Order: sequence, then structure tokens, then C-alpha cells
Amino acid sequence: MAAALPAAARLWRQPARPASRAVALPAPPRRACVRGEPAEGGGGGRHDTRAPLRTSARRGAMGRAGRRLPALAAVFYGALAALVLLGVRDVLFLYEENRCSMTYMYEYPEYLKIKLPKKTARRYPAYELYLYGEGNYAEENKNLLLTGIPVLFLPGNAGSYKQVRSLGSIALRKAEDVDFKYHFNFFSVNFNEELVALYGGSLQQQTKFVHECIKVILKLYRDQEFAPTSVAIVGHSMGGLVARALLTLKNFKPELINLLITQATPHVAPVMPLDKYLTDFYTAVNNHWILKAQDLRNLTTLSVAGGFRDYQVRSGLAFLPRLSQHDSALSVVSSAVPRAWASTDHLSIVWCKELILATIRAFFDLIDENTRQITEDPKKRMSVLHHHFVRHPAKTFEENPEAFTELTGAFMWIPVKASKWTYSVYNDSDGKYFTFPLASHRKSYSHVYCENSMLDTSSWIYGCMNSNSSMCLEATDLSWRAELLPTTKVVILKLQDYTSLSHIVIQVPPTVGNKYTLDCEFFREDSRTVQLPVTHLFSFGLSSSKILLNSTGLLYNVQLQHFNRIYQAFKIYIESHCQSLKERKPSVYRLHVPWSHEDSIIVAKVPSFTEISAKLHIAQPQNDSRVPELNIYSSSDCQYEVILKTSVLQVLGQIIRFHAGALPVYVVSNIFLTYGGQLSTLMSTGQCSDFPLELVRTAKPYKVEPLISIVVFLQGFNWFREIWESLSLPEVDAAVLSSQDAWFPLVSLILFVFGTGIAYWSGVFFSTSLRLFSSLWLTLIRPTVLQKDNKLITPRRLCGVLSLALVSWTTCGAFAVFIIYLQYLFKVIKLHVNVRAEQNMLNGDSDCSKETSQNSSIYTVKNQSSTDSTLKATQSLSNSTTIAEAVNSLKMHVTILNLFTWIVLLNLPSLIYWLKNLRYSVRLDPDPCRSTAIILVCILEILMNSSTSEVKSSKLLKIAAKVPLPLSVAMLAFGRMHLYKVPHFVTLSLLLHVLCCIV
Repeated sequence: MAAALPAAARLWRQPARPASRAVALPAPPRRACVRGEPAEGGGGGRHDTRAPLRTSARRGAMGRAGRRLPALAAVFYGALAALVLLGVRDVLFLYEENRCSMTYMYEYPEYLKIKLPKKTARRYPAYELYLYGEGNYAEENKNLLLTGIPVLFLPGNAGSYKQVRSLGSIALRKAEDVDFKYHFNFFSVNFNEELVALYGGSLQQQTKFVHECIKVILKLYRDQEFAPTSVAIVGHSMGGLVARALLTLKNFKPELINLLITQATPHVAPVMPLDKYLTDFYTAVNNHWILKAQDLRNLTTLSVAGGFRDYQVRSGLAFLPRLSQHDSALSVVSSAVPRAWASTDHLSIVWCKELILATIRAFFDLIDENTRQITEDPKKRMSVLHHHFVRHPAKTFEENPEAFTELTGAFMWIPVKASKWTYSVYNDSDGKYFTFPLASHRKSYSHVYCENSMLDTSSWIYGCMNSNSSMCLEATDLSWRAELLPTTKVVILKLQDYTSLSHIVIQVPPTVGNKYTLDCEFFREDSRTVQLPVTHLFSFGLSSSKILLNSTGLLYNVQLQHFNRIYQAFKIYIESHCQSLKERKPSVYRLHVPWSHEDSIIVAKVPSFTEISAKLHIAQPQNDSRVPELNIYSSSDCQYEVILKTSVLQVLGQIIRFHAGALPVYVVSNIFLTYGGQLSTLMSTGQCSDFPLELVRTAKPYKVEPLISIVVFLQGFNWFREIWESLSLPEVDAAVLSSQDAWFPLVSLILFVFGTGIAYWSGVFFSTSLRLFSSLWLTLIRPTVLQKDNKLITPRRLCGVLSLALVSWTTCGAFAVFIIYLQYLFKVIKLHVNVRAEQNMLNGDSDCSKETSQNSSIYTVKNQSSTDSTLKATQSLSNSTTIAEAVNSLKMHVTILNLFTWIVLLNLPSLIYWLKNLRYSVRLDPDPCRSTAIILVCILEILMNSSTSEVKSSKLLKIAAKVPLPLSVAMLAFGRMHLYKVPHFVTLSLLLHVLCCIV
């Protein structure tokens, strides 16, 4: 070649130059090979070719083994990534169909903006308060002479104030039904659709604004006859958390709120703990509610979770902290709410007609007739909420139902002595009372069960307190003991609890056109209770538990033994067979979880084959020995076969559902270990290994998991806990999760392996993307030769660092991080292009060298030719060395960039929040990553202009190679519930890398 190629490793550290100073590199020429030119460095004698052949064979074998290992690793890590995808698929797509009905407005909805005090409007320019209305009602309220009951709706993460329309519209229709004797005024706050689930810096600001809104709302009623003194709040998603946070404000009066209903609100912890402000806000709210529980006795709180359809906020997070000091908090899952019985996704919970109807009915039942406002009696409020959201007796709510009643009317009294009875009603003109004497059944049976397919709200079953020979004179209404199911209402009575009753009385009023069925039976509890042990987690669905119910009764309870952990998931198959083909009422299957209100109900035709998914939202509490049950409300002459198998896919789904938020920590930890392994290889061999090979060699769970497990175990001892606290160390996240029953021994190992698979394929994807970009670059633009520059820090680069630091300080730290990331990515692509260009040229020289070597034994060569060939061989060797050094640098930079990509992703939410609110403020305040961003900008500006040649000669390389391992352990110990800590650990290690480049 005419001139020596510049070293690619040196090109990596070249500063940007004006275009006029760049010299275009010609297209890689292929040398003209002249016949008769000898091979480089040799004369023409005979050669022994056996040793080269043996060496070649050995290298070939090693190459095949080397190729086999990456192939096996790709298959293994591909399988791990596939398992993760299967778990994600189960969470995102494999759930029950949407059984909610849409809520419709009968008139055009209007939102009247409420004028706020000037001081409040200036302090919170992005927030607004609205009053909802429709048609004439909206026109009447434009003068703001309000006479209703105030309810304030708080939207959640990226939520709109217009989501109040479902509540407001149905409440308006309900008010019309009672001729506006009572009605509600629904207000809604506009939070500018802020992403408060991803950025916690504005949660405190939202809380203070809501406090101002409550004061403004109450002032609107100041001159009214029945002026309210408090406001009911409905909060969706993070809006519910903001409502709870009101009580943490110093100047907030707790009596301003008497009722709080939250919809799909993550009360326990943030879904993704991406910044310190978010986790601190949660800690402050939950600690206040626990420590100040006595002050919250007058506040009634209902939390409604969406069930398995809500993959954004799992229902376990929506359960309020258990407080033993008071019983004014209630948590339910929408699938267990009577007359709804449907799981909802995160958005549909605000418009699901069945849930909204239950909420509005509860609101109207909460009204005190004397004050025409929501009752101040906490017991009544809880009774109403239990009535509508936990156990509905198919009767209209009554605060104090009559204890005794007289059974009057010209009804026939018919005694029934049988233990099992069925009666079908159709166009009966005469009313009837069926009486069941209890004295003859108490010795043989323990319970009585009755069901009625007429779903009206009238009383139908009584307990006789005083009777003569033919009729009951005085009775107690047992209809309040009933429970409403989708197709029937049922009563189960334990006979020993009703020793004062002489008879059970079933009332059948005269009916015209109605057709329904009544069934009653006496039974012993042990004859209708069957124990079914669940299959082991590691049975992988290959084994099953099976029972056969030869039904002669109406009810069976199948106890699912050892079903108490969140990672358990099963498929239950119920097949029903009947003796005759007559038309039957459908069967009802209910999966009942006794320690939380998370039941799910399925209605199935008879005969049929039904599949039920059995998994938990909350694990069994430590002091609770109750067992989940499968209640089968059956047909009496049918046979039921119940088969239970472990569902591997749903187990994966449970792991993803509960721990997907921690997966980024495990992925970064694996990349971090690989990065440390590459530094160790560079120190020992002088060469930087490939990312996939080093990941296979270095990323092992036994390097990090045992130490964390030992610390968690030792924290169970007081002496170790005292030492730990004396060192001011935070509690290990695994211990916190264990206390919340959201952890089990193998989950960390599983997540680590999943993280390894994701890290492997993210590295492959990243490398492939770089090749594609470099190929595109080579196709469109010729690589340029820039002048050599050995300085890591130049005035120009220093100005760039100061500029980005200023951007971070004055605007948004994540924005500066994103800019330096793009700059780093551009440099890596540019290095990749230069390396490929030089390799192509070197390959061309090598081809010519081979051709001349083959002809060297035939032709005679002059001394001058031999000298030229020697010089060219030396030059080629120099080029090979510099390219190898550039390849090492490229491998190291690709790993650092891969690591930094995850840091950018973790900081991305605050960047999105800043961009969305840029019109209100140029500076993000508070900024969760401002200080970290300034440090990262300085570090990456040096790293992107460095090469491995400087790192190899550093005295600090040994320390820098060992630091990633303890930092990975610390990352997994303290970063699972605090994702914002992950960039801090990475920054510390990269800082050592920078010192290696300098020292």
C-alpha cells in the first residue's frame, strides 16, 4: 500500500474537526499481485508443511468448540427469554373477557370551570377545578347556587378530569328517580394529565392543590340551608393516594373528609419506584396512616381493585394496610363485588356500569335524612359499604331492620318434614307458607341451605320464634342472612346458632307471570366438605388432583389444601354430567379466599366442561389458618368431576405480575458482572472478551445471591439487626418483600436467570443494531481520516461538559443524560465504521499476500523486492495490532453503552414529564437525577474518548475489575424496591474506569 493506515484505536479519541480538515479516505483498494513476487519475509526453499497443518487442525477444533459454546448459550438464553415472554403474555393477554357494561350519558356532558382564588391560581397554574353537569342541571348550576352533596373526583396517572362523567351521569339519573329529594354535585380536578406514577416530584403539589379545592368547594355551600362540612372523595389510581396524603398536611383538618373511595389505587407501594420523591411520598403516607390510626376512625375508606384484568396495578397493591386499631377501612376486588362480579382493567374501572351503580347506590344509602348530607356515623358508613361491596342480601339497605315480624295474609300454611325440598312457582294465585320443623332435624343435620331464583328485594325466609300447631305467630327475618349470587340468592344457617327457632318458614307470595324455583335441604357439614390437596409447584402440570362428587345435594365446598402463596397458580377443570336431559338451572362456581375479598364467580350451564384459573392476589397471613374453597352450587342429580393441575404459564405470569418491576435491576446486575469480567480479562490477557461469551462465563447467580440470603437470614436476629442499624444501613429489600408475603426463596434465583436471558439478547440486539447502522454509514458516507489526538480532555470537550452540566442544572438532568447518551452512541457507531473499513483493507492486503506466497517457489526475486516486502509486512503487522486494539476498545464501549442504555431508560420518565410540562416551567423541580446527571456527563465525556490501551496500563485496573461484583450485590440488595438507586451504583463503577484512563 502507498501509505500506512491510521490506527483505529487512535481514531476513537479524535475530536470533531471542521469538514475542511478531514481527508476523504479512498475506497479500499485491492493490491495488484504480480506473478513472480515472493512471499513476504522468505526466500524460495523447501518448506515443512506438516507443523502448520497440525496447528491449523488444532485451531480448527478449537474454533468449532468456540462456535459450539455461543450456539448453546444462545439456545439456553433464548429459552429463558421465551419464558419471560410467556409470563408477560399471561399477564397482558390471558385473562377473563371484559364483562363490564359501558356507561352512557343521556345528555351532553358539560364541565363548568370553578374560579379559584388568585393566589391559588398563581401557585398552581397547571391545575384546575371543574363542576360536572348535563342538560338542564348544568344550566341551573352555572350560577353556582349549589344545594347538593359535594363529591370530589381525583384522576390518576395521566388521567383526565372528564373521567368523572360516569359517576356524575348515573348519580344524576338516580337523583331524578327520587325527584331530586337528594342529589350530588360532582367536582373534578384537572391535574394536567401528569405522569405522577412515574415521577413523584409533583405529588406533594397535587395534594396541596386538592386541599385548596376542598376549601373552595365548601365555600360554595356556605349560605345554604343544609351546608356540608365535609367532602366525599373518589380517587382513581394515584388520585386515591393523593387523597390519603391530605391527612399528612400540617394544616389539614381531618373532618373535611368523611368518605374516601379509591379505584385501582396502589396503596402499598409504587408500581415502579423510579425516583426518591415517589418512594418517600409513599413512606410518609403509609407511616402516617399506621401511626395516626386513632385519628382516622371517623374517615371511612373503601379501596376497589380491578382484579387480574388490571395489569398496570396488581390488586395486591390496592389493599389498604391492615390496621388493628380501627375497622373503618375496607378493600375489595371488583370480581367479588355483588352484582358486578367482573374484573376490570385500569381504565374501565372508572366507567364500568356495574361498579358505578354499586358506588352510586352506596352514596344514596349513606345520606342522613336529617342533615341531607352523608352520615357522620362511621358504623353506618361501613354497614352500607359492606352491603353493596361485600355481601349483598338481595334486599334494600335498612339501617335498623325490624328484629321481629308477624307473618300475616291469607296464605296457606304447608308443613314440610322432608330433609330435601324443591318447589317450582309459576302463576300461583294463592300465597303459601312452607314450614320446616327444626326439632326433628337438629340431631341428624348441622346446617340448612335454601336458595331462591327470584332475585327481587322482598323478604322470603323467616325463622319462627313463636308458633301454634298450625302457623307461626312471630318470626325473625332471615332474608338478611342471604347472599346474592348471579342466578340465585342463597342462605346457609348453622342450626346450633339458632336454638331459639322452632321452624324455618319459606314465603311464596301470589305470582302472575313469574317463574322461579325454591330449594331447601338439611345436611351435615362434613358430608358436603371435601379436601383437595393442590399439586406441587414443580409438578409442571404433569400430575393432577382429582375428586368425584356424586351430587345428591345443592352445595359442595372443596377445600384447596396448601393453597396459600402468591406464586401458586392452578387450572381447575369442572365437568358436570347429569342423569336426565331435562332443563336445569345453571351451576355457580365460586373461588372463595377467606382472608381477603377477592372471590371470583363463574356461571356454567349443566352439563358442561368449565375451566377456572386459581391464583391469589394476597398471600395467606401468618396467623390465619383458613383455607381457600371452591364452592359448587350444584344441581341435585348431577355428577361433578373436579381436576386440579399446576399451570406453569400462570406461575410464570404470577412471577412477572409481582416482580416485573425488579427485572431491570437483575438485567443491569448481569451486564454489570459482565463488564467486570471484561475488565478482568483485559487485565489478565490484554484482550477484551466478547460480551456474550463473558456473560456466559461471569454472570452467575451464586456470586451474588448467597450473600443476600445470608444477610436476610441474619436480620432475623436482634443482635445482627442492631449492628445493621448502628451502621445506618437500609433494610434489605428482600426482607421487606418477605414481610409483605410477596417473596419466596427461589424467586430471586428465577429473576436473576431471567435477567441473564434478557441481558444476553439485549446485548445481541444492541450489537446487531450497531452493525446495521455502521453498514448504512459505509453505504452512504465514506469514512474520514482525522488527525491524531491523544488528549482525553481538550478545551472543546471541557466546554461541552460545562454546557451539558448547565443544561442539567437549569432544565432537566435526564435531558442532559439523554444528550450525552446520543453523543456516545454516535461515537461508538463511528468507531465501528472505522474498524470495519480498516479490516476490509487489511483483508485485501492479506489476500494478495497469500497469492504471492503461492508463487514464491516458482519465480526468482530481486533483493530490492524482498526489502519492499519486508517493509510492507512490518506495516501490515502494525495495522493488525492497531485494529486489534480498536476492536478491544469497541467491545468495551459497546458494553458500557449497553449498561448506560438501561440507565437512560430508568431516567426516561422524568424526561417525559419535563417535556410534557415544558410550557409551564423550563426547570424540572424537584429533579430526581440532576446531581447524578452532572457526574455522568463528566464521566461519559472522558470514556467516549478513551481506549483500552490506557486502561491496561493503569494501576487501578485491578480494583476497577473487582468493584462490579460487590456493587452488583448491593444493587440487588437495595435496588429491587428502589430502582432510582441503580444509576448510583453504575456511576461509581464508571468513575473508577475514568480514573483508570487517567492514572
